[in-house]
Amino acid sequence: MRKTIAVGVAAGALVALAGIAPANAATDVAQLSVLHGVPDLTVDVYVNNELTLDDFAPGDLAGPLELPPGTYTVAITASDAADASAPAIGPVDLPLVGGENYTAVAHLDAAGEPTATLFTNDISTVGAGEGRLTVRHVAAAPAVDILAGGAAVITNLVNPNESMLTLPAGTVSASVAATGTTDPVIGPADVNVAEGTNTIVYAWGSLEDSNLALAIQTVGGLHSNPDGVPAGTAGLAATNQPADSGVWLIGGAALALVLGVSAAAVYGTRRLETRR
Repeated sequence: MRKTIAVGVAAGALVALAGIAPANAATDVAQLSVLHGVPDLTVDVYVNNELTLDDFAPGDLAGPLELPPGTYTVAITASDAADASAPAIGPVDLPLVGGENYTAVAHLDAAGEPTATLFTNDISTVGAGEGRLTVRHVAAAPAVDILAGGAAVITNLVNPNESMLTLPAGTVSASVAATGTTDPVIGPADVNVAEGTNTIVYAWGSLEDSNLALAIQTVGGLHSNPDGVPAGTAGLAATNQPADSGVWLIGGAALALVLGVSAAAVYGTRRLETRR
């Protein structure tokens, strides 16, 4: 049975969970969010062969959660699987370094096969009045261009790569088109590039199945004199129909169930590709 967590409850859960992890300095912990970007596949998540997250749905984002550095092994199965012996994705290792900010994404590769990628979110500072825009291609689709105001600002982006821009803070009308074209396959959708924030845009889904979607995560606190530890939040989720938009719920409690607080190294049969 799917558990839906209201934003306020999830935020409270994150506060409560903070007391579980060791009281290390910010540079001694890693922050991790998890995005489910595989369409039409509700999954269960196993950590160390234990069922820790039930019925994780496409488009769900969990986190961020502060975790001790270490390697966490995750296997993702169909929601009705009896155990983790036949995962749809993984087992994969999540090697987390203290002081870094990560997003692990379960998604389709360019050929439409389920896979996973661990991205390291850029938390370096930006100048006054500026924000960072990161675009990640995690969809079953060929190379794409990212259009802003109808013009290509990022070209020939392929799965599972990313590209970053530093922009004046403001709202950008963004869309995704096949490389060399201007006819959107996703969007347009308004993206708020906030000052002192890394706004991360994911193109996910499948072009062949007509379920491409655009989703946004933000990592704040990147001002030249940051007020606190950079942390992610969730935002706009738009399908290839511009009118279809919604808001991710912050599944902090779900992420805690997935990862626990173990810092011991664990083992898997496949390594997770790490993108920085």
